[in-house]
Amino acid sequence: MKLAHQINLAFSIALVLLLSITAVVIHFVLLNHFVGTQKEDLRTIGAAMSVTLTEESKYIGEIGTQLEALPVTLPSLSTAGVEAILSDETGKVLSTSSEMSSIAINYDAKSVTGQATELQNIWNGTDTRYITEVKATPIGTLTLLTPMSAVTAIEQALLKRLLIVFSAAGAFMFLFGLFITKKLIQPLMRLQQELRKVKERHFSDVKLIKAGGELGSVAQSVYDMADELNRFNHVQKQFFQNASHELKTPLMSISGYAEGIKDGVFEGENVVKGLDIIMSESSRLKKLVSEMTLLAKLDSEEDIFKPTVICLKDLLTETIERMNPLLMKKELTLHISHDHQDSLTIRADRDKLLQALLNVVSNAARYANQHIYIHVSVKEGRALLSVSDDGPGISDDLLPYLFHRFVKGKDGESGLGLAISRAIIERCGGQISAGNRRNGGAVISMGFPL
Repeated sequence: MKLAHQINLAFSIALVLLLSITAVVIHFVLLNHFVGTQKEDLRTIGAAMSVTLTEESKYIGEIGTQLEALPVTLPSLSTAGVEAILSDETGKVLSTSSEMSSIAINYDAKSVTGQATELQNIWNGTDTRYITEVKATPIGTLTLLTPMSAVTAIEQALLKRLLIVFSAAGAFMFLFGLFITKKLIQPLMRLQQELRKVKERHFSDVKLIKAGGELGSVAQSVYDMADELNRFNHVQKQFFQNASHELKTPLMSISGYAEGIKDGVFEGENVVKGLDIIMSESSRLKKLVSEMTLLAKLDSEEDIFKPTVICLKDLLTETIERMNPLLMKKELTLHISHDHQDSLTIRADRDKLLQALLNVVSNAARYANQHIYIHVSVKEGRALLSVSDDGPGISDDLLPYLFHRFVKGKDGESGLGLAISRAIIERCGGQISAGNRRNGGAVISMGFPL
């Protein structure tokens, strides 16, 4: 069953249950209200009749065995359908109102026992045909009663009108529910079409679905996901193209010199020079393959990354020691500053993070003129590490793509060093960004949670 049909069915069942329960509750509320109102009227009538009987009892010494009518005239409007019975202590009916017709009560002395039993049922409330009010008077027991059928008829007539109103309201709510369901389902159906495009890898064709609330957030997430997948797909294709190019260049050099030496094209010192080039290109090829393999593992394997608690100061010390030969060769001066005197500790894979820092510092050494600056600080619960140089800086065209694979500057090598650094730092839960200093030179900033 489609989602729209499920929602409509659930809404219809809920609406029917709600209206049914409401109708039942209103039925009993109306019935109780009318019964209560009728009893209040009977109490008022009984009090008035009791006063009248009390006044007349002063002038009548003794009531006879049979009276033709009660000495009370019932109002014809407000007491329509109200009947009265006056009985003695034994339950014998002494008199009834002139409207007494719905209950058969004989005035024959032989039926006193039956009269008493019927009156007793009315007094006890076991006779559900009537609403009763019993009141004691100086000359006997006054019983006022009105047929329950009259109250029920009024209640049923009013309930029918309310049911008509409820039915109209229910029909309107059902149509309104269909409209709302359609409004909700349409974006979902369109979102399903866009997800089908993602499934078929047509990422660039995915469109943003306009919707509100949580559905709009989901649609925005799907659109962003498709955009990221499209970018990743493009980067992946570009990666394979660049990888093939980077691998092809040293392989061609190795193949060319190997064939030249084999065919005797190179002789004497040229053979030695050719072998040196073959070894150099082989080392370069080995390094390139190692970096590509590491980058692939960082993206796909979880067990390659083994985080531990490490001291950032000790890690920087080891980084500088390994970079000293290159710094001395290029006659560069390294400056280190700390805003925080205590030893900062972070959680990361020591060997991997060391490689990331070596990549960043060696990149600074490649473009620096004379100085490299490393600054450590703490801000908002994060350890911040920046590496800057006094070189020409990063061009605006290159800056947004600096950490992408095979993206390299003028004197770059494989174009994978900073991409590896980014992957390692992000696996540590940190962030890395690049920019330019105001005074010239590039700056790469890294942040780690403490």
